[in-house]
Order: sequence, then structure tokens, then C-alpha cells
Amino acid sequence: MRLKLGCFLLLAAAPLFAAQQTWTGQISDEMCGADHSAMNQNGKVSAHDCTLACVKSGSKFVFVSGGKVYAIQNQSLPDLKEHAGHAVKLTGDLGSDGKTITVSNVQMAR
Repeated sequence: MRLKLGCFLLLAAAPLFAAQQTWTGQISDEMCGADHSAMNQNGKVSAHDCTLACVKSGSKFVFVSGGKVYAIQNQSLPDLKEHAGHAVKLTGDLGSDGKTITVSNVQMAR
């Protein structure tokens, strides 16, 4: 019985000890996702400006990497505005749903 309880507690605590991961991708907004072409029809709006305009209009920041769009849990992180529309290296914790990231660091990709 103790062995079962110990295994259960270990497995239940595993998400608490999840290692941070780093991905390469782009900070975008949930309305545009990976494609800013609807806003950029005349070729004069950058991905940065598009993302900020969409977020100002109520959209939320997202992270696009490897063809997937991840919701960002901590929307108030200042680095999101700074790096909106940019190719970045993002470090954070992937939620148990596999679709949400809590961001701890954002840097320009090299």
C-alpha cells in the first residue's frame, strides 16, 4: 500500500517539477496566428505593428512554433510587446494541456 501511495504522490507532483523548455518561433496574436497577410495587404504593415494593433483591439498574444500556435498564459509580460512579430527564442513552461505556455524569457533569435 505504501508503495502505491508513494508512486501516486510522485506522479502527482511531476508537473510541479517540469523543466522549462526553449522554443524558436514568433510572437504573434491569436487573430492572425502565423499569417499577418490580411492586415498586410498593401505591404506596409510589419508583423510587429500588426501584432500590436490586434492586441490593442482585444486579441491576445500567442507563440507560433513548428506550425503550432500556443496560447500565452502571462499576457502582461513586457517582453511580449517588445518582441511582437519578431522571430524569438522563448523559454517557459508548457501547460499540461500542451497548448499553453507560461513564458519566463524572450530573446531575439539569432
